[in-house]
Amino acid sequence: MLPRFLLSRPVMALALAAATLVESPLCAADPAPFDLPGPSLRIAVTRGDRTLPIAEVPNLATGDKLVIEADLPNDQRARYILFSAFLSGATNPPPKNWVQSAETWKPKDKDRRLTLTVPKGARQMALFLVPETGGASGTIVDAVRDRPGEFVRAVQDLNQASLDRSRLNAFVAAIRAQENSHPEFLRTLAPALSNSLAIKLNPDCLARVIELQAACLLENRDSLVLADIHSSSMTDTLVGAPTDLALQLSYTREAGLGYYSPYIGVIRDIARVFGAFGNPQFGYLPTLATRDGEKLSLLLNAAPSFAKPKSVLVAAMPAIDAPSPPRLRVTADAPLCGARPGLVLPVEGAPLIYSTGFARNMMVSIKGPDGKTIDLPVRARADRGGYVLTEPLPAGVLSGKVSAKLHGQWGFDSFEGPSFTLQFPGGGDWRAVDAGQSLVVGRDNSVALNGPAAACVTGVTMRMGGGAPQPVPFTLRGADGITATLPLKGARAGEITLEIQQVGDAAPRTTTLRAYSPASRIDTVTLAKGDRFVTLTGQRLDEIAGVEIGDVRLSPGDLTRDGDTDRLLATAADNRVPDGTSARIRLTDGRSLSVPITAAPPRPSATLIARSLSPKSGAAAVALATRDETVLPDNARLTFSVRAADGTRLAPTDAIEVATADGSATVTLEGGRDVRLSSPEIAVATLDPARLGPAAAGGLRYRIVRGSIKGDWSPLATLVRLPRIDGGGCEAGGCWIEGRDLFLIDRVAATADMAGAVSVPAGFTAARLTVPEPKDGMLYLALRDAPGVVFTMAEKR
Repeated sequence: MLPRFLLSRPVMALALAAATLVESPLCAADPAPFDLPGPSLRIAVTRGDRTLPIAEVPNLATGDKLVIEADLPNDQRARYILFSAFLSGATNPPPKNWVQSAETWKPKDKDRRLTLTVPKGARQMALFLVPETGGASGTIVDAVRDRPGEFVRAVQDLNQASLDRSRLNAFVAAIRAQENSHPEFLRTLAPALSNSLAIKLNPDCLARVIELQAACLLENRDSLVLADIHSSSMTDTLVGAPTDLALQLSYTREAGLGYYSPYIGVIRDIARVFGAFGNPQFGYLPTLATRDGEKLSLLLNAAPSFAKPKSVLVAAMPAIDAPSPPRLRVTADAPLCGARPGLVLPVEGAPLIYSTGFARNMMVSIKGPDGKTIDLPVRARADRGGYVLTEPLPAGVLSGKVSAKLHGQWGFDSFEGPSFTLQFPGGGDWRAVDAGQSLVVGRDNSVALNGPAAACVTGVTMRMGGGAPQPVPFTLRGADGITATLPLKGARAGEITLEIQQVGDAAPRTTTLRAYSPASRIDTVTLAKGDRFVTLTGQRLDEIAGVEIGDVRLSPGDLTRDGDTDRLLATAADNRVPDGTSARIRLTDGRSLSVPITAAPPRPSATLIARSLSPKSGAAAVALATRDETVLPDNARLTFSVRAADGTRLAPTDAIEVATADGSATVTLEGGRDVRLSSPEIAVATLDPARLGPAAAGGLRYRIVRGSIKGDWSPLATLVRLPRIDGGGCEAGGCWIEGRDLFLIDRVAATADMAGAVSVPAGFTAARLTVPEPKDGMLYLALRDAPGVVFTMAEKR
């Protein structure tokens, strides 16, 4: 009959243990799972004046005192000899006195216990349970001394596998507990456990019906263990020993296991190592150790043999090395709400804090605003992803922003964890970052709010006028703010009240904003160097009340529309030249917008040098003449020259635009055809006034055009439409002139000072006009297009 510790488990456990493991290309069949309960040991470790149970000892140190005894049932019939062996590396056989033994069935403590001190130079420690056999002591001593490297490797791998198994056990226990209490919560619990314990999660399991989720999650349990860098480094003490190919490949995707722990590969590797140096008397059987207080329970993956070759159970003790506490990382980027019930201090980077007792006496130190520190105990919760308080925070003591730090002990050594920022509701108001001026009805709006203890906000509601409150979604923004999304698609312009609910506040805090109708859309604000005005483009620019650039105020002027685009000129009121990178646009409803300025190069400009006229064919019988050189008769061509302003060079492609003063008629004189350069600074242009149309008259202006950039307007000439006078004469009844378009004459006089002039009636249509009798043989005319200019009339020669 097998000993009691080898009796079978319940049916459910057997079913789980019998599940097929993930197939690996390393081997045709994976090793059997460690599902057979073996004997137990009780171990206490003393360092200095402190004694800890083995479950709280991550590593041993030189000088540690150990008390080890077997924990066997009272009716245990098979007698075991307990051996301990210290090892000093793969290439250094240990002394004989580093191997000690105890007879577990003896009644006296000194005979059945091992009382040991870790010797100087020891780096690993192994325990052996050997069925009572003559010569067993010599066999074990010889095996350890003859092949120390194999035992070093076995101890290292068994220690690593045991730590991995602790994570797997924690995962299984949590899933089973949840299945038995509230299986409907497995969808949220399983991912949290998977992340905390570094256990592979099959998401397809969570899509199954509730009753089948737990069994699915626990299928192929040994293949679920993911690599844990921290626990791997704790046991990585092998120096000089060969590493089995299975151990190497178990980290790779090609081995079929993905990035998993070498858990399966280690088990297979150990079996091959022990099988290599077995003998007819003894065979070595590896065990995994699970810890609970002083109790070290051994798990087997094969039934031991009490016939030759008898099974020697091998268990690994913690490495004899410097402490390697985990480097916990904070998973929360933003501050945490200290007032929130069930506060979790989220950490990652060390699954063993959840599956072992290595991290003990963990506390969180909270430094209050008054400088005083409060220490509270915490407990690691894999299902919560961090540490939770085991005692409530003192009420009303903390407010505002405070710092908190995890600390405790890792085995015998002190352990410093990461720091956190906690927020507690206190005084202060919530305000919009931009005073709410960006809220526009007709669409959803995001508004950034700053206020106290943003991490403690639990909800935001919106109320418009006297309407009912409605909850709105929000997200945390930085350390001191939130961003709320306000549904204003069907809303009207007006006041909006936001209520911010926070943990620890009896009543919500409020802030009032204003929603506006859609504002002007300003696409560009262009300022050319040296200009006293800016050009704005966009939509609804008639709602602009003013523009400010630095300390220069500009007033809106002419507004033109080109399709859907408005164009507005705003000119400095005091003729100062504005300079800046952004413009503040004031709207008629009181809002203001900040718009970046598009800087443009100086606009091209040129000054008038000279003008000359050349008559066109088909002149009238009687010519009209004037000494005013600014006049351009409509029966003549104008040739004029311009000089570029300082710092400006004209290009052959530059054009000159000519327009009437009111802009009703315009013509562009193209470079190379109507405009020619005599030098890079001087251009000569020819204008036929007929190109402006028959109705064009009055003042003309010009400007340089370079591509899409247009210069300032400058006066060019006064275009005058001339009447066609065919002749005239005097009779007894008076004098007269005759011709066409006489309605273009404003008045006629006999002297140059226009004294006694005869005015031509408005709307005159006759072909003959009565005029004063000339005193010096000349008549003097003033035309409607230039009433201040005097023309003389003489016979055509």
